[in-house]
Amino acid sequence: MNEKKPMLSVADALDTLLAAVRPVADTETVPTLSAHGRVLARAQVSQLHVPPMDNTQMDGYAVRAADCADGNARLRVSQRIPAGHVGQALEPGSAARIFTGAMIPAGADAVVMQEQCTPEQVDGIDTVVIRHVPASGEWIRRQGEDIRAGATILPAGTRLRGQELGLAASVGLANLPVVRKLRVAVFFTGDELAMPGEPLKPGAIYNSNRFTLTGLLQGMGCEITDYGIVPDQLDATRDTLRRAAREHDLIITSGGVSVGEEDHIKPAVEAEGRLNMWQIAVKPGKPLAFGEVGSAFFLGLPGNPVASFVTFLLFVRPFILRMQGVANVTPLSYQLRADFAWPKPDRRNEFLRARMNQDGGLDLFANQSSGVLTSTVWGDGLIDLAPGKAIAAGETVRFIPFAELMS
Repeated sequence: MNEKKPMLSVADALDTLLAAVRPVADTETVPTLSAHGRVLARAQVSQLHVPPMDNTQMDGYAVRAADCADGNARLRVSQRIPAGHVGQALEPGSAARIFTGAMIPAGADAVVMQEQCTPEQVDGIDTVVIRHVPASGEWIRRQGEDIRAGATILPAGTRLRGQELGLAASVGLANLPVVRKLRVAVFFTGDELAMPGEPLKPGAIYNSNRFTLTGLLQGMGCEITDYGIVPDQLDATRDTLRRAAREHDLIITSGGVSVGEEDHIKPAVEAEGRLNMWQIAVKPGKPLAFGEVGSAFFLGLPGNPVASFVTFLLFVRPFILRMQGVANVTPLSYQLRADFAWPKPDRRNEFLRARMNQDGGLDLFANQSSGVLTSTVWGDGLIDLAPGKAIAAGETVRFIPFAELMS
C-alpha cells in the first residue's frame, strides 16, 4: 500500500524550482530605446561624470558670493548663458544671467535665484540688484554629484524599467547587452474548452486561462508560442510536447495535471521526459507539475482559473525571472490592517484576494473560490496567510500587491 506523500510547503516548492534553473546564456545587443522589460546581461559602467560639468539648478544669476555679502549688491550683468552654451570667465563685481542646466562660468561660485534679484538699467548698462547673501555653492549641481566616471550604474541581472533606461541614456549608452528573450510554449488541455466567439456547447466553458497566462508572459517579456487547445488524448498531448520542446526553453500547460482517466499531462510528460507531480500546501492551486522534456523545462498548472493565476505568480514568475538572470525574485510585501475577519483557518498556506481601502486597510473579496476569476480583477493583491492561521478584524497581515507580482 502506497503511503500518501506529505504536501510541500510553498517555500520548499519554490526553493526546489529555483535550484533547478539553468539561466539563459544567449545575449544580444539592442538599442536602449527598445530595451524596456529586458534583462541586462552585463554590468554597465559610466565613462563620464554626471553631470559632466558644474551647472545651475535654477534660473537666476551666477555670481561670486564674496561680491554679495551685504545683501543688496548691485552688479553689472556681463553675459547671458542659456543651457547648452559656454560662458566667459566671470569678472569680479559682475553677474551672469544664467538659465537652468547651463554651465557655471569660471570664477562664479554661487547662483542666486531670479526671484531674489531685481534687474535694472543704469546709464544704459544692464545691472542686477542681488537681494540675498548667497553661500558658496548655492544652487549649483557639482560635476559628478550623481555619477562618477568609472562607477557601475546598472548591475547584470537588472530588469530594465523606464528609470534604468534613463540612467543608461544619461551616461551616453545608446545600446545595451541583454539576455535573449525566453522562448515559452503554452498549451491548454480539455475537451470542454472553447474560444471566445465560438458558441458554447452543453458542458463547455470559455478558455480564460489562455488569455490570462499569455498576458502574464507578455508582461514578462517572453517570446510566446501558443499551441492552443490540445484534445484530451495522450497521443495529441505527447506530439505537442515534442514539438514544443524542440524550440523552447520552457513549456507551460494549464489543466490535466491530476491523475484522472482524462488527465493526460502526467503520462505524456513521463513518456517524453521526466516529471515530478507535487501536492503543494497552497490554496488555491494545490497540484503543480514540474519536469523536463528534452532540453525544455516543463511546468503544469491547475485548470481552475484563480488557481492557475496564483500558481503562476507564486512559482512560474520567479522561475522565469531566474531563467532570465534576475537574482532577486522575491516580491515586496507590506504589513497592513485587515478590515475583515477570516475565522476558519486552513491547513494550507492561503493566498486571499483583497484590495486596499481608503483608510489604509484591506477589504476581502467575498467569494474566495478558485473558480471566481472576478476576485483577481476586483482585488489589487494577495494576503499571504500561513497554514492554520485565522484573521481577526484589525489584525496585521502580510499583503503582496499585484504590482509587485507582475513587474
